Amino acid sequence: MKECEIFSSLKVPCTSNIVVRLDGRNFSQLSRTLEFEKPYDLEFAEILSEASHYLFKEFNPRFIYLFSDEISLLLGEVPFAGRVEKIDSVMASFMSGAFTCEIMGRERFSGLSGEINSISFDSRVIPLSRKGVIEYFKERQMEAWRNCLNGYSYWTLRKEYSKEETMTLLHKKKSSQLHEILFQHGINLAQMPAWQRRGIGLYKKKVEVEGLNPLTQETVTSQRNKIIIDWNLPMFDEKFFNEKSII
Repeated sequence: MKECEIFSSLKVPCTSNIVVRLDGRNFSQLSRTLEFEKPYDLEFAEILSEASHYLFKEFNPRFIYLFSDEISLLLGEVPFAGRVEKIDSVMASFMSGAFTCEIMGRERFSGLSGEINSISFDSRVIPLSRKGVIEYFKERQMEAWRNCLNGYSYWTLRKEYSKEETMTLLHKKKSSQLHEILFQHGINLAQMPAWQRRGIGLYKKKVEVEGLNPLTQETVTSQRNKIIIDWNLPMFDEKFFNEKSII
């Protein structure tokens, strides 16, 4: 019955850079169930970044970028002979499992196994040119910034108003008006943690490690590639991606 499989032979373009984007399914409901802090919960961000670390070790991408419940991987070697169905299904299931294992290991969420077991991610494959890679991550970082601005605006007003009143107050407000609302409540987004404004990145960095030469019994220094979880990303540009040897 293999001939009945739909799109089983669909493969990514062999000349393109491939980004795989994963999104949490029904995570707004999950955040209410697990009582994550709003607009940002540090422990949730730690769980997502640690799960992404497992993803990095398994598939060895060139770069992972995450914010909110979204993870984007820039692949190095494309797995599964480039089969789109395989990439999407395995990436989504792997991330679902990694996130679930990570969150179940936290004492804060003990006793909530029913809700935690329903965690899942969806996945999509995005072929890009070299220039398209930079533009893609710049655009996702801008989305992270918009999430930050809108999230702080909404949850700041929710301390004083109902959901309906808050939505009315924020309706069609420009970014400058949202900043003014936050300033009136003593909030300057420029002073918020960088990971909330710009997201979190994972990439490899050469680090020096010490070891013992078994022949001479002398201490020697060598370089190793280490996966870095960067909570203080700059604004993305071509220089960043070149310096980190991402593209």
